[in-house]
Amino acid sequence: MIRIGLDAMGGDFAPEAAVRGAVMALDAVGSDTRVVLYGDESRIRALLAEEGCDAERFDIVATSQTIDMGDHPVRAFQKKSDSSIVVGFRHLAEGAIDGFASAGSTGAMMVGSTQVVRVVNGVIRPTIAIAIPTVSGKPVLILDVGLNVDCKPDVLEQYALIGSVYASSVLGVESPRVALLNIGAESTKGNLQAKAAYELMSGANESGRYNFVGNVEASSIFTSKVADVVVCDGFVGNMVIKLAEGLYSINSKISSPNSFWEGMNYEHIGGTPVLGINAPVVIGHGKSTPQAIKNMILSTEHAIVSGMIENLKEAFK
Repeated sequence: MIRIGLDAMGGDFAPEAAVRGAVMALDAVGSDTRVVLYGDESRIRALLAEEGCDAERFDIVATSQTIDMGDHPVRAFQKKSDSSIVVGFRHLAEGAIDGFASAGSTGAMMVGSTQVVRVVNGVIRPTIAIAIPTVSGKPVLILDVGLNVDCKPDVLEQYALIGSVYASSVLGVESPRVALLNIGAESTKGNLQAKAAYELMSGANESGRYNFVGNVEASSIFTSKVADVVVCDGFVGNMVIKLAEGLYSINSKISSPNSFWEGMNYEHIGGTPVLGINAPVVIGHGKSTPQAIKNMILSTEHAIVSGMIENLKEAFK
């Protein structure tokens, strides 16, 4: 059986959105998947009753504390030992659940990812990634999108391998094309960071670690013609994603919906996976709706069944 932990107290609209999203996910997850809800048991049960859902369809782990968005992540993790996030990570590390998802404090989720679950042996720094839509219908994975705003070239080179493993395992892309986001396609373009990273990545094809195809300009990201995986530091990646979110918001107001633009709706994406750690962890948007929570649960399930963690460990041996 697959067990997915959900922080029922995480997010701007918790626990209502989290619980309702979990109910929506019941008919979408596999028959051997069980969702475990962490949080205020009485509130969770009351909300399930409102939804007309039998509480026995979930496992409920009662917790008495909540890490708020304004809490200092490290201090909160230390002081709020009975919070939904801390207990969830403890269970994940112990193997009581197979993956954990939350729309709560990103900082606390990263503390749990790095200090409790810990990074895969050999990984310098974990990353967060997002699969974005393209006009071809094939998603493109971009990483990092905000975790590490300053990255040394060797970290970017590792992101290329991490992204390649994720695209292959989770997105089902055979021999993913990996490119470095740059101001031009030529190998001589870019700042010192980009040039050094390019040189490191160029050796990947000889070693067979991943399929490096060179630089990619931002104008080509949403076409998927150049790459399946786009590597950049978190400063640039976060701006790319927020630009896309802004364009989606504008487009949704001035034109009819279409599959390309709807693919940028965070509700459909569900959450952002933390990559480079020893277990599947997905972080949702703070304003997650029930629909977003549902898709966050499905993303976590997909990451578990894909065997991505085992493949990543193998790649870094």
